[in-house]
Amino acid sequence: MSGPSFFQTHMGHRFVEGTVPQLVRELQRLNGNLERLVATAELLAGQKQSSGAEPVARTPGDSEGR
Repeated sequence: MSGPSFFQTHMGHRFVEGTVPQLVRELQRLNGNLERLVATAELLAGQKQSSGAEPVARTPGDSEGR
């Protein structure tokens, strides 16, 4: 292929200098969000397991706020 390499063109320069860094920032942001989501899910799963309470069967006559 003759001519300049991709990184030497205007579009290549824009890609390397603008698009790639933006992609890296967005991937870092996504990773941070996923880490927080996993931590929250683990916390909620731990709370459900530690409650240890069995579900209570209700009868039609129960009057708990209904």
